Amino acid sequence: MKKIAISIGDLNGIGLEIAIKSHNKIKKLVKPIYCINETMLKQGAKLLNTTIPSDFEIYPTAGKFDIKIGKVDSSAGLYSFNSFIDAINLAKKGGVDGICTLPINKESWGKANIKYHGHTEVLRDIFKKEAIMMLGCEKMFVALFTEHIPIKQVPSKIKKDNLVKFFEKFYNSIDGEEIGVLGLNPHSGDGGVLGDEEIKEINPAIEEINQKIGKQVFKGCFVPDTYFVNPLKWTIAMYHDQGLIPLKAKYFEQSINVSLNLPILRTSVDHGTAFDIAYKGVAKTESYIEAIKYHLKGKK
Repeated sequence: MKKIAISIGDLNGIGLEIAIKSHNKIKKLVKPIYCINETMLKQGAKLLNTTIPSDFEIYPTAGKFDIKIGKVDSSAGLYSFNSFIDAINLAKKGGVDGICTLPINKESWGKANIKYHGHTEVLRDIFKKEAIMMLGCEKMFVALFTEHIPIKQVPSKIKKDNLVKFFEKFYNSIDGEEIGVLGLNPHSGDGGVLGDEEIKEINPAIEEINQKIGKQVFKGCFVPDTYFVNPLKWTIAMYHDQGLIPLKAKYFEQSINVSLNLPILRTSVDHGTAFDIAYKGVAKTESYIEAIKYHLKGKK
């Protein structure tokens, strides 16, 4: 059975509730090791009015603070960051087979003077590799060619050579033989009338990567507004909202976040800290359970 380090996330949010509530299901799939110390675990469990499972194995992430339910807070931000770093170090040392992260609050990281905006940036910096952000569920996964950048910057990033490199890394990270590639512009440019990135960059990149791997794996480029009526299981979107609006509209509760093209596999829930429902006992666990299940597939 695989060992998975669980980064506990922002303790002012719903992460700890999800971890405790899901433990009996999770332990049948993997051996979870929760990066949280006993003091913070007991404090959170008391606020949840729940008991800690007797086999709830912890790795004692250092730190102590008062949980402030549903609040942006530097202490909670720092603790969630340190929990993530502990999980990474466990994976680097071979103590676990992968990492699953519960949600952090980016504003709390900022208040704690953490220089990163999120998990993926940390992984890229530590491993010096271009991690690929992919979100989805068994019915549909969407990888993002560009991520958290302003829309006005996206066209300048759409270059054939960079696309080919991205396509190859993505193909080597999944078990898929058909991958849909979206165009950038409305109607995929309408033959150049509404933009020429498809003609100059995206279609040539698709042709080149298929020649390189010796088979017609990458399909497209597809018209973005109709593609998601009947999508392939694996899709590459040119920018954040192009891929994630349809994904979350269809599969929000089941979707997960996966970091590919790294020496370790990291998965995460595909939702935030949900401060508005923290410690009310109503947080849903589907995304977390699916994030754990992805580790059973094996690829990174």
